[in-house]
Amino acid sequence: MSATIEQTTGGRMINDQSKDVLRIVAFFETLTLDDLVLIPLIYAQDAWFKDPFNEVTGINAIKQVYAHMFVQVDTPRFIVTHHMLQADVAFLTWEFRFKMKRFSRAEQCIKGASHLRLNKHGYIVYHRDYWDAAEELYEKLPVVGSLMRLLKRGAKARDLSEPHDATGR
Repeated sequence: MSATIEQTTGGRMINDQSKDVLRIVAFFETLTLDDLVLIPLIYAQDAWFKDPFNEVTGINAIKQVYAHMFVQVDTPRFIVTHHMLQADVAFLTWEFRFKMKRFSRAEQCIKGASHLRLNKHGYIVYHRDYWDAAEELYEKLPVVGSLMRLLKRGAKARDLSEPHDATGR
């Protein structure tokens, strides 16, 4: 039997899950400090969240992660560039734009992705963010950035298109 758009998955209609993802995307793209009270409408009570700096469980801890973001940077905003959904798993690619409160006041952009799992009610139960803190953030800081770029050059593979002898020359 072939699947149709009306087929149920985990007790919910596929169309409902698509609406859930669009609701989640809209939440992230319009997120303000005042919107943190809406987190219980997006995340399950026992949701798990991990990014390069945090690993927390529960909506209160997740709310603190987002509140900290608003303390650390000015004008933070997410732009979701793509989203995909399969059953209860969603994948978002995004740009996080912000201005640092210290250092450069130019707008910064971090590109990353979020792996989400939704429960049968459409709430996020698993949220894992993937982005390269070294490249996307540390390299842009004044003193640390110079060190990170130096380390990156040292770790970079040499041009393998050129023939080399056994000594690497």
